Amino acid sequence: MNIGLDMMGGDFAPLEAVKGAAAFLADNTGAVHLTLIGDEAQIKTHLSAHTLPAEKYSIVHTTQVIEMNEHPTKALKEKKDSSIAIGFYLLATGKIDAFISAGNTGAMMVGSLFSIKAIEGVLRPTIGAYMPREDGTLGLLVDVGLNADCKPENLNQFAVLGSLYAQHILNFADPKVGLVNLGEEEGKGNLLAQAAYPLLKENNQINFIGNIEGRDILMTKADVLVCEGFTGNVVLKLAESIYDIVKRRNIHDEHFDRFNFEQYGGVPVLGVSKPVIIGHGISHATAFKNMIRIAQRMIETDLLEKMKGSFVQG
Repeated sequence: MNIGLDMMGGDFAPLEAVKGAAAFLADNTGAVHLTLIGDEAQIKTHLSAHTLPAEKYSIVHTTQVIEMNEHPTKALKEKKDSSIAIGFYLLATGKIDAFISAGNTGAMMVGSLFSIKAIEGVLRPTIGAYMPREDGTLGLLVDVGLNADCKPENLNQFAVLGSLYAQHILNFADPKVGLVNLGEEEGKGNLLAQAAYPLLKENNQINFIGNIEGRDILMTKADVLVCEGFTGNVVLKLAESIYDIVKRRNIHDEHFDRFNFEQYGGVPVLGVSKPVIIGHGISHATAFKNMIRIAQRMIETDLLEKMKGSFVQG
């Protein structure tokens, strides 16, 4: 498999991306080739200190970088030789099997939606985020910001996409799906939640357990937590702040250390036809290594074909 890595995306590029690629290849003996996309001179400067096996990587030189503050659509259109634009070109043309970047999130989303397209039948792709639970496992929250406004059908599809990811990547045999709501009883919630509930209840592709409340999100009641992106993003940012507070107060606790989202790498774009992983802008080597691992697992489990099959059946 050939995994493409944007070497210019993120606050600490390309050094941390090089270190992450080196750490991944040091641990991995499988048939994985990394395509490093970015300024060749800058990449090679860091390769002198962090050696990668010569047969395990290649460099695709680019001359431009999409900065974090640039308008995504405008930047992709005007910077055709940027690491993100070239990464999506390589993915769309089959030169690489997955694409990873900690760069401009908006540009990554635009590229995902317009370069490689949604899976046929998927109304709107989604992005998920991991929720650390007390028992050491991770829940998956979908959507966390891509779709601030949704229709009931969108939430129903997020549940299917999230379930497949939880099953094949997070290793839940039969992931429990919960609808994030303000009460447990059927009929609770706003118009969206009330309309989505019966769709989820009748969906035989998922293990729907009903409504879950905010207090259940970090517990094991449900493994896939479904909501629209406005709510999901608020929950994600609140969860991220827990780690910041714990660190500032110098509290050392194994569970709260797991709220450092960098250790999970990045979040997948679910519902597009090829693997795309988006990392946090402050990603360091560990995050890059873990993003490559997620992409590898998505390819090994043939996750995208399973998702396509679900929507053909649906």
